[in-house]
Amino acid sequence: MTTTRPPTDEALSSEQTDPEADEAVAEILDPILKVYSAGPTTVVGFGGEDVLDGVNLALCRGEVMDLIREHGAEVIAFDLTGVRLMPSGMLGLLASLRQEGVQVHLYNPSDDVREVLEVTHLNSVMEVRKVDIAATA
Repeated sequence: MTTTRPPTDEALSSEQTDPEADEAVAEILDPILKVYSAGPTTVVGFGGEDVLDGVNLALCRGEVMDLIREHGAEVIAFDLTGVRLMPSGMLGLLASLRQEGVQVHLYNPSDDVREVLEVTHLNSVMEVRKVDIAATA
């Protein structure tokens, strides 16, 4: 049996870095959500993204759970201003947050997103409304 040792700090510092890999890592570490306000009612958004199919759901869920724990959030509100399309996985994430003991509010969904919420009946378990986000931040 052979054992491998981790590289030394000296070896790591002398390695060439790949700028594309560094950029990819930075993109992964960038927060997915823009936090408008944090506290008992925490308001987050997606920074004007119109289609959320590129959102890493596991990272997004992690960010939300961190916000809930760190700020004692009782309500997590998602500003959907500008969002035209939402993948089913995101709908599942939103629905699953209710199991964490928080209320989920959806602000400013587009007509298309509102229609999906009605068809899936998620509008009956989450508060959906039009809100002036500047007034809540």
